[in-house]
Amino acid sequence: MASFVSLLTSGSEVWVKNTEDAWVKATVVKVEEVKGDDGSEAKVSVHVTDEEGRDLVFENATEETLPLQNPKTQNGVDDMTQLAYLNEPGVLHNLKDRYAIDSIYTYTGSILIAVNPFANLPHMYGERTMMEYRGRMLGELSPHVYAIAEEAFSRMVLHGQSQSVLVSGESGAGKTETSKLIMNYLASAGGHDHGSSSNGVNGAMGERTVEQQVLESNPLLEAFGNAKTIRNDNSSRFGKYVEIQFDSKSRISGAAVRTYL
Repeated sequence: MASFVSLLTSGSEVWVKNTEDAWVKATVVKVEEVKGDDGSEAKVSVHVTDEEGRDLVFENATEETLPLQNPKTQNGVDDMTQLAYLNEPGVLHNLKDRYAIDSIYTYTGSILIAVNPFANLPHMYGERTMMEYRGRMLGELSPHVYAIAEEAFSRMVLHGQSQSVLVSGESGAGKTETSKLIMNYLASAGGHDHGSSSNGVNGAMGERTVEQQVLESNPLLEAFGNAKTIRNDNSSRFGKYVEIQFDSKSRISGAAVRTYL
């Protein structure tokens, strides 16, 4: 605790909790040591002024009560491991800055954080964008769900081992849509050539390939068990384990979908 307070001086930029915005910016005005009248151990008081004009005093401040602000950046950073202070308000503020410019994806190392835009962003997806990420290493381009899918696909091809992608989040976070985007990318990366056949399914005859059947299964599954919640009008009420199988040529050969509560 003492070591943290020693980092604070007049002018230090910190965060303080706020009931409406969770955290707001504040500036340290004064740091003083107050000795007890009865000879008890001295206490360190930190005086701050937040951006709403409130004057606050914190006794024996800690990293949890007065987290330090990160150096200012334009539009945030695309990988939060670059932040000097990886604390809660620093993470939230960085995501907010990126969200303001429609950058809904942000890395934390190899983890991708996606913020639901609650809007269509067609320019971010599609075959053209998929091709941009094809064969690229994670972190080489801007954060994107396609980059995660490409990392899993390329590792599977390189090492010949099964890969897993975990998609998690609270209701309305966008898990189902993110899963669809990953499957779309894998269907594109491991799809069949036009006119080729798989398990007796002939693309030239207009019949559906395995990857098309996988993608088309989502609306059917969602029809059995989705419900309206306070955050999402069409919330999936069950978890899904989607297994996509590839042959020796890295082409989709089959798939299985399991549901669980």
